[in-house]
Amino acid sequence: MNTDAHISQRINKIIIVGGGTAGWMTAATLAKVLGNEQYSIQLIESEAIGTIGVGEATIPHIGTFNKILGIDEQDFMRSTQATFKLGIEFTNWGNIGESYIHPFGNYGMNIDSLHFYNYFLKMSKHKSGLNPEDYSIGALAARRNKFMHSLNDTRSPLGNIKYAYHFDAGLYARYLRSYAERNGVERIEGKITQVKLQKDNGFIDSVLLEDGRVYNGELFIDCSGFRGILIEDALNTGYEDWSDLLPCDSAIAVPTANRHPPAPYTRATAHEAGWQWRIPLQHRTGNGHVYSSRFMGDDRAGQILLENVEGELLAEPRVVRFKTGMRRKFWNKNCVAVGLSSGFLEPLESTSIHLIQTSIKKLMEFFPAKQFNQTNIDAYNEILQRNLLFIRDFIVLHYKVTNRSDSGFWNYCRTMPIPDSLEKRIALYRQEGKIYHDSNELFSEDSWFAVMHGQGLVASEYHPLADVVSQQQLKKFFSEIKMVTGNSANAMPLHTDYLARYCAQSTS
Repeated sequence: MNTDAHISQRINKIIIVGGGTAGWMTAATLAKVLGNEQYSIQLIESEAIGTIGVGEATIPHIGTFNKILGIDEQDFMRSTQATFKLGIEFTNWGNIGESYIHPFGNYGMNIDSLHFYNYFLKMSKHKSGLNPEDYSIGALAARRNKFMHSLNDTRSPLGNIKYAYHFDAGLYARYLRSYAERNGVERIEGKITQVKLQKDNGFIDSVLLEDGRVYNGELFIDCSGFRGILIEDALNTGYEDWSDLLPCDSAIAVPTANRHPPAPYTRATAHEAGWQWRIPLQHRTGNGHVYSSRFMGDDRAGQILLENVEGELLAEPRVVRFKTGMRRKFWNKNCVAVGLSSGFLEPLESTSIHLIQTSIKKLMEFFPAKQFNQTNIDAYNEILQRNLLFIRDFIVLHYKVTNRSDSGFWNYCRTMPIPDSLEKRIALYRQEGKIYHDSNELFSEDSWFAVMHGQGLVASEYHPLADVVSQQQLKKFFSEIKMVTGNSANAMPLHTDYLARYCAQSTS
């Protein structure tokens, strides 16, 4: 093939519609990967249109994203008022008054081909009251408000500390905007009033702004939030509604002043028709109440939130409406939806920013030429939709596996029909003590175990191969791991002290 002809098929002009976390994560990545010599990258956003900004908690993969961009962790954390995150504490989910932590990282140590949880289930048959948190450095450190970076020692629990961040999503978007603009992205202020399609194939040709300016592009990326200006308003892609599985459709959010040192974990507390998040930052605490409007009105939801926050309110509570589900196509014609425009899963497991990151990563892997080969588009959609279904099932698990019967909401969740894919996982664990895991899914076997065990799902059996290790050997093994993990957690500095030394915001 003639080289010049091949080059002529390259996409050169990319339009991103919408800023916020999704828009500026996309812009920053494109600027880093593509550069600005052969590609024009423009981001159109309007200051008059606010962003949702509830996704302030993350999972460890965000660290990889920042490293790819070459972002310095200390600078990033100072700029976004970030704290460290070791996992999520779930309170009142299985039964009122119960609490467990879903930590990052592993429990204990695997033996041969079996995960530690298989031996935990065996030990539990012989000794009641075992707590998996005693064998997790992440969970113990979170409970004790400790944190440190990993040591260069793979033999120690301190050599494998998995963590993520809590940060101000608005400040993160601003941080990435500065990064992107330094690397050649052009920001255009304006509100889109019309999207023009090509007559021959229905592809997006251009967008018209309120003041009459027109911007043409070859690849359009929709980061416009729930509305989906391009993917839905213009291309009528359609939406798959998951409200029957995830009935929460509203949230009330409010920031408060810090009354206590920020903890190194997110808190998710279940209430009578939903749950409340608490996300500690350096300069404030993010709070919100996610609830189902079918089972609770806004006034009652707001009352519950305000009764359960600590510290002075820093703004008026605001209500956000949403519909859980996904776009029928994430990539339609020459438009790729990223962030809320592609779908929404409530932030129960802090996956919102990760889903943005995954969309961008896969877009780089399947980056198109001007002909927009449909096979390429179909592969992108298939992978992202499959990954999202895995995450959906994991979040539905939290609602389904509960013993609560104190409200109409929890009675609905406990008895609702669920996808066969999740039904089979629950049955496999309950009957055999085994956890099905696909190599492509986000959450590990340890994550599934954390929620299943933490919410009271009892395994009748354990893996037969766990009997290769005698009960006496296992008792010694568990005793040693518990002692080493506990001593390691005790040796860690307090999270607050570590923040102060590592990345505290300058007050000068």
